[in-house]
Amino acid sequence: MSFSTASDFGATPPPSHEPAFVAQLRLSLGRKFQKLLDDWTPYHRPRWAFTAALALFYMVRVYYLEGWYIVTYALAIYLLNLFIGFLTPQFDPESEEGSLPTRSDDEFRPFVRRLPEFKFWYATTRAFLISIFCTFFEILNIPVFWPILLIYFLVLFFSTMKTQILHMVKHRYIPFDFRKPSFKGAAERDNK
Repeated sequence: MSFSTASDFGATPPPSHEPAFVAQLRLSLGRKFQKLLDDWTPYHRPRWAFTAALALFYMVRVYYLEGWYIVTYALAIYLLNLFIGFLTPQFDPESEEGSLPTRSDDEFRPFVRRLPEFKFWYATTRAFLISIFCTFFEILNIPVFWPILLIYFLVLFFSTMKTQILHMVKHRYIPFDFRKPSFKGAAERDNK
């Protein structure tokens, strides 16, 4: 699974046969889009609120149009794949080089995700935008018996999450940290 990084958008385009004006325009637009992404990076809650609004819009649209269940199923499978990448450590704990600490005297190694939060948000938002775009094309409204797709997705979701949770328990890592980090200043350390 390969994800583009936020820095890929402003990169120099590969040499091609397009006119210089088109290449410059594409480069300029790529840089502006990269600047916009860089500006949005520290704002976690507004970014996810925007994505939640897109998700709600998509669900309402599919509900009222009564169709595009295959598109919805593909979106759900893709989001599940992204979520598993978000929960998984970058290095496999079963290999020796990237192992997580299992005893209290082991060296502390912070949890590093295979898919960072920003890339997870970006891919999720892009997936919802593409899915909304797909609902404007009747050719993608393939008639299916949607309860079968729902049952199959739920079975897939619960079996995948069970495997992921067992992996987390086996290797003793928690991919979420809800505590606010606190740092001690020099004065506090000297007082102790």
